[in-house]
Amino acid sequence: MTDPKGFLKFNRQDVGHRPIEERVKDFAEINLPLTPDMIDKQATRCMNCGIPFCHGSGCPVKNRIPEFNELVHHGQWQEACVNLHSTNNFPEITGRICPAPCETACTLGVNDEPVVIKQIEFEIVEKGFAEGWIKPLIAKIKTGKRVAVVGSGPAGLAAAQQLARMGHDVVVFEKDESAGGLLRYGIPDFKLDKKVIDRRLAQLVAEGVDFQTGVEVGVDISVRYLRKMFDCVCLAMGAGQPRDLVIPGRGYENILFAMDYLSAQNKMVAGQEVTDSIPSARGKNVVVIGGGDTGSDCVGTARRQGAKNVFQLEILPKPPEDRPVDTPWPMWPRIMRQSTSHEEGCERMWSVTTKKFSGDDRRVRRIHCCKVQWENIDGNWKLKELEGTEFDIQADLVLLAMGFVHVAHEGLVETLDVQLDESGNVKAENFQSSEPWVFTAGDTVTGASLVVRAIDSGRKAAAAIDNWLRANDKQQP
Repeated sequence: MTDPKGFLKFNRQDVGHRPIEERVKDFAEINLPLTPDMIDKQATRCMNCGIPFCHGSGCPVKNRIPEFNELVHHGQWQEACVNLHSTNNFPEITGRICPAPCETACTLGVNDEPVVIKQIEFEIVEKGFAEGWIKPLIAKIKTGKRVAVVGSGPAGLAAAQQLARMGHDVVVFEKDESAGGLLRYGIPDFKLDKKVIDRRLAQLVAEGVDFQTGVEVGVDISVRYLRKMFDCVCLAMGAGQPRDLVIPGRGYENILFAMDYLSAQNKMVAGQEVTDSIPSARGKNVVVIGGGDTGSDCVGTARRQGAKNVFQLEILPKPPEDRPVDTPWPMWPRIMRQSTSHEEGCERMWSVTTKKFSGDDRRVRRIHCCKVQWENIDGNWKLKELEGTEFDIQADLVLLAMGFVHVAHEGLVETLDVQLDESGNVKAENFQSSEPWVFTAGDTVTGASLVVRAIDSGRKAAAAIDNWLRANDKQQP
């Protein structure tokens, strides 16, 4: 095990960031990796708990965290890399963008600062690539079964890689120009350099995964084609239907969905053509409606585009600074958090609802808001507008970042005629939809969630598909 008194000897050392005045001038990644000596000390802080909640209740992919911490402490980095990849297909991505629920479940977090698990994960996989330890794992025996994966986000990529390693022939269909889905087009480059995705995609291609980009299934190719050419299909399109704000004035042309805005900027960074005219934030008052990660990404992007002012509105109350009683350890705590984008300059407002937009011609000029109060009535939270709290914000660009409701129904989902649950997600049992040959993974079945949960879902969906294919094969005469 690691030093049993390591957590007493060393304090938590968080990852550093490039200076604000430097990083807002470009879209390069902002994190500054820790030194090997720092990582050794941070791994030594792991208590090697009898019941590792970080692994059990914290990590969706069930990373064997105490094990790779011990391996790092003893200098067995290659073994740590193998250990990490045994549960997580893309630790270089989760090591960059995961909110690290494993850390909030760390036993040290009961009354101390938790282990920097996310950064240790990042350092392990990056060393693995640098040393050439991460190689394609090519199936020795091919099954002859063909699987179509629709969508190349984290769930689709994880499912595709697992299925290819099981010996199946896998084709991934992606409607955009390049594979990666949300990872490529939704997450800003300052959080995830797209070379990181390309590096992993090269491994998948070497393992036999065939990527067909610029192909929208249900439009460019039919369901009939899928049924004829593949033994089964896995839907991994994500929760692509954004939550709208249906209030007076919504039709102004400078009110955009956050993902359209972020996607356009990512394409410009990559040198790809942007077909839709997406306005820049340069010199403008930008208002982001929605307080989650997507809203935070809009804040950071607007800052880099040269916004004059950035406001972020959240309808929920401001979270407490310390862990509240309703989210005790090891649960994910509902506490006040500040992202690196917020540090770069943003006025955040809580308990605010937007009543209407006003403007001239086709452009919004002002947002009309008021303060709200949340009341618990018979166990149900109700929203109450507070009289006399109305206020306006000048706005030249409004970004709607209020989350996503479900997978897009128009096109493929409607054509497949699969059953939906009450939330509008594809209904599935053990990742199998109402159409036995159609499986589903990630946000398509769960609704919008974390990248790490999508990876876990993709892995489990691949296992379910493999079992179904092999069972059906045995039943054939």
